Order: sequence, then C-alpha cells, then structure tokens
Amino acid sequence: MIRRIVDLIRRLWAIPFLRFLVVGGINTLFSFAIYALFILLGLHYVLAALLATICGILFNFNTTGRIVFKNKDNRLLLRFFGVYTFTYFINIGLLKLLDMAGVGSLVSGAIIVLPMAVISFLLMRRFVFKTLKQDVKTS
Repeated sequence: MIRRIVDLIRRLWAIPFLRFLVVGGINTLFSFAIYALFILLGLHYVLAALLATICGILFNFNTTGRIVFKNKDNRLLLRFFGVYTFTYFINIGLLKLLDMAGVGSLVSGAIIVLPMAVISFLLMRRFVFKTLKQDVKTS
C-alpha cells in the first residue's frame, strides 16, 4: 500500500506542470513570509512589498528553475524577470476585463489563478527554461 502511494507521488512529481503548481505554492508562502517579516520589522508596507517582491522573484527563479525545469543557469534571470513582467500585465488586463464585467476583485483573482498558472508555465518553459530538445524543435 505504501509502495503504491510512493509510486503515485513519484509519477505525479514527474509531471512538470504539477511541480510548477507545488513550487508556486511554496513561492507564495515564502514571499508572504518575507513581507510579514519586513512589516514586523517596522517597514512601511510599500517598501515591505517591494523588497518582498524582489526577494520572492529571486527565490522563485531558483525554485522554478531547479525543481520544475531542472535548470540551474543563473544567466536566465533577466528572461525570468521579463516573463514575470509580461504575465503581470496579462494578469492586470484579465482583472480589468472581469472588473468591467462587474465581477468582484476577489472572485476575479480566483477565476484567473489557474489560467495564469498555465500561461506562466508555458511562457517559462518556452522563453526561459527551454531545453535543448525544445531548442532543436523550434530552430
């Protein structure tokens, strides 16, 4: 019984998108913990949010690269920031569309979580952490 559970977990962990979702949860907890630490240290929320975002992106780059895409190349950091910026604007655009449709902000955020995760994963895989096999296909 335990062996089957372990085998199932290994098979699921082999799926990059599922790893991306798990790592995304860890990244979110890390970023919030850093934000909370800065708030508790007495920083203004604007500065706390900025520093937490920077720390979070750097942490996310390492966890996403190493765990999800099995890539340790730090030279990809600029591309990572670029995709992060691009997805931020997609996120804001979708939130704006839902706002114009009369959907509340919290519900809108919940609606777009999974689509944004898919978009982020695909962009990271295509433009940041592409593998040699993918490079050959797209050349």
